[in-house]
Amino acid sequence: MTTLQHQARALGDPTRHEIFRYVAEADGPTDVAELTAHFGLNHNAIRQHLAKLVDADLVTETTAPPTGRGRPKLLYTAAPSAESRWGVTGPYERLSHLLAEIIRTGDTAVEVGRREGHRLRGDGDEPVTVADVEEAMARQGFAPETRPKRGRVDVVLQNCPFESTALDDPETVCALHLGIAQGLVEGSDALSVDELVPKDPRRAGCRLQLHVEDPA
Repeated sequence: MTTLQHQARALGDPTRHEIFRYVAEADGPTDVAELTAHFGLNHNAIRQHLAKLVDADLVTETTAPPTGRGRPKLLYTAAPSAESRWGVTGPYERLSHLLAEIIRTGDTAVEVGRREGHRLRGDGDEPVTVADVEEAMARQGFAPETRPKRGRVDVVLQNCPFESTALDDPETVCALHLGIAQGLVEGSDALSVDELVPKDPRRAGCRLQLHVEDPA
């Protein structure tokens, strides 16, 4: 069964489709407790629906940082690769909006990316952390992995959601992503972006180098 058929079958259940839309439209990751409260179903039913959505590559499952005793809770977000036909903005649709903004405004790719980083960050007053940058990059489909270094943190982007476009015009695509990272951390006293070290998008592994004042 192709991915498209698999996804269509997973979304054929009306309740599961509503759960998917709820996760996709949420401002941040959701958990089983939130979904249980919203839909009035028991935990096991919610978990079964989520498992099918994860299996169909419609939703991603991550583990929240531990906060005490017991298992860390599982968090769910819409898979960045989910096609826009399911009511989710796919990666190339997001890229097309950014490229159109470059054409419309005449601004550089870095400037447009920086504004997108501001939008992703939102209006919160809390200081931006490395974890916030990692989460934002994960939601964009980069599959980031954080690697602490002396005086800095490397966020290794293990997937390029814009592979074919990046092959044609790596300068523009990489500049957009550098700008997004800069916009995310702008105004932070403890975190700044040093550079984005590009790699072949077919193999991924680009490194976003963040300078941290306090590595701890």
